Amino acid sequence: MKLYFSSGSPYARIARMALIETGLDARVAQEETTLRDPASTLLPVNPVGRVPTLVLDDGTVLGETALILVHLATLPEGRGLLPLDGSDGWRTMSALGRAIGMLDGIAVWNRELRRPEHERSPGVIAHETVRANRVADALERAVAAGGYAAGAGGAVDAAWIALAATLGYCERRHRVWAWREGRPALSAWLDAASARRSFQATVPPVSGI
Repeated sequence: MKLYFSSGSPYARIARMALIETGLDARVAQEETTLRDPASTLLPVNPVGRVPTLVLDDGTVLGETALILVHLATLPEGRGLLPLDGSDGWRTMSALGRAIGMLDGIAVWNRELRRPEHERSPGVIAHETVRANRVADALERAVAAGGYAAGAGGAVDAAWIALAATLGYCERRHRVWAWREGRPALSAWLDAASARRSFQATVPPVSGI
């Protein structure tokens, strides 16, 4: 298998962290690629041009973060990432969806701020700011109640990884948002998460935003 990624992408970071947490990084080749580049090495493989993209051994191309996580969960090493049946699986999927949903909104907000000021939409920025704070408040309550916790032996699931990558993105690539203010449980959660090897090995470059 081969994973295409960009070091600045939080979506690709989720996949990269999942490989490390499961030990699959030892058998999955990884290639950093360029985005929005007509000469990108990714485009012949995935014409959509998004990361992460995982190429399976049979040539099948998976180009969405959630699809990649589901595939990894079908492998013996990845079974703890995402239970694929029963109520535990749906709870994990729900928590994963909330973390990625917040990331989706923040990505829109961040993209808007990268436009020249006269091209920005104040309405979009306001909407995504409200959404991010609303979801972060819900995550603060969830974490304070014991959600997104590591399991037996310190193992973490896909929802934990997605939340760590999302908050890590805010720390390094979307610093305009003071997400820690008024959220002590979520702040402490990320401080603890940042000690893991999967987090430290995938830290993105700092952005100017």
